[in-house]
Amino acid sequence: MGMLGWVMMGLSIWHFTIFLPDRFWGGIVGAFIGSLTGAVIVGFLIYGIKTSSFEVPGIKATDIAVVLYAVPGALIGIAAVYFEGIRREKAPVEELRT
Repeated sequence: MGMLGWVMMGLSIWHFTIFLPDRFWGGIVGAFIGSLTGAVIVGFLIYGIKTSSFEVPGIKATDIAVVLYAVPGALIGIAAVYFEGIRREKAPVEELRT
C-alpha cells in the first residue's frame, strides 16, 4: 500500500507541471517518469531509514505521513528532468559558437 501511495503522490504532483514551461527532457512524459521515479525512490529511502528495514510498507503501516514521504522525491525528480532538459536545449547553441 505504501508503494501505491507514493506513486499516487508523485502522479498528483506531476499534474502541476502544466504551470511550468515545457523544457523537460522528454517533454511531459519525461516529467511524469521523473516524478514517479523520484517519489518511489525517496519514499522508499525515507521509510527505510525511519524503520531500519528496507521494505515497502503494508496496509497497516501506511498512513498519511508515509504517503507524504514521496513529496520531496517527486519535486527532486521533476527538477532533475527539467534542468537536464534545459542543459540539452542549450548544448547545440554553445557548440556552434566555438
